[in-house]
Amino acid sequence: MEISDQLLCLFSAEVTVKDDEYVVEIPRSEVEAGSVEPGDVYRVALISQAEAETRTETETTSEPAESEPQPPVEEGEIRYVEIEDIGKQGDGIARVERGYVIIVPDAEIGERVKVEVTEVKSNFAVGEIIEDEY
Repeated sequence: MEISDQLLCLFSAEVTVKDDEYVVEIPRSEVEAGSVEPGDVYRVALISQAEAETRTETETTSEPAESEPQPPVEEGEIRYVEIEDIGKQGDGIARVERGYVIIVPDAEIGERVKVEVTEVKSNFAVGEIIEDEY
């Protein structure tokens, strides 16, 4: 199964009926992590549980499943990012896979910079500029 690079989050949920609507509830952790914003519109893909359980061995990983997705970056990794926003402390904010945030001190909105990831947390990372405007 091919998964888009635009995937923001992945979780399992039951389809329920509420009044005349069918509802898929988004876990609070996805909203709190910033993957999903209330009021925004998203494209949703549904995969049946039976289909997910019959994956081939090549599609499964040898590591145990974790409740929280792992950060898409590692300490020491070099990334090219575009600064999309400025945080409360005045630092640049870039978003990468699944909406994961990289905080870039001394960066301005619209800058495209090469950064080295210096710190990684579950819901954000910090990157140091190593090259301006790539």
